[in-house]
Amino acid sequence: MSLQATTSQTVGPYLHIGLTWLITENLAPKGVPGERVLIQGRVLDGDGQPVNDALVEIWQANAAGKYAHPRDGQKKPLAEGFRGFGRSATNKDGAFRFRTIKPGPVPGPGGKLQAPHISVHVFMRGQLKQVVSRIYFPGEAANAKDPVLALVPADRRATLVAKALKPGVLEWNVILQGKGETAFFDW
Repeated sequence: MSLQATTSQTVGPYLHIGLTWLITENLAPKGVPGERVLIQGRVLDGDGQPVNDALVEIWQANAAGKYAHPRDGQKKPLAEGFRGFGRSATNKDGAFRFRTIKPGPVPGPGGKLQAPHISVHVFMRGQLKQVVSRIYFPGEAANAKDPVLALVPADRRATLVAKALKPGVLEWNVILQGKGETAFFDW
């Protein structure tokens, strides 16, 4: 018997014990304007094993590029019923999913428009601080000029761009360490 910790055995499985009431996987109920999209993926540890008790949290603007938050002072319309915020707990296979809409472009550093993207925070055992990343949309011309995506080394940018599985369905995986590791940002 070995007592050595592996990459998936550190602090403890707290998320499924007390936080399931926070799950919100549908950010855009029927009637919210915008291009509908299902985003699905998995959270994998450094050994390529599924993380079965992570919490994936997303924040995004609506189709007009306005956040449903009082600090967004843009003169753009709010979409009634659009949450702009969601959480999904991973299952035994490390899988998560969100039903949402493709966000519009929002101002970024220096007022430059950012490509449509979704901000992602991942909470899980063994992490005292969440990891932060982004999901960008495949085939989006604005990705080439996005000021934040440009900060990521060219050979790592693909880890931030979702893959189209079929119309309206995207896959984006979180790889926490090792080969193909997702690009993360300081928060």
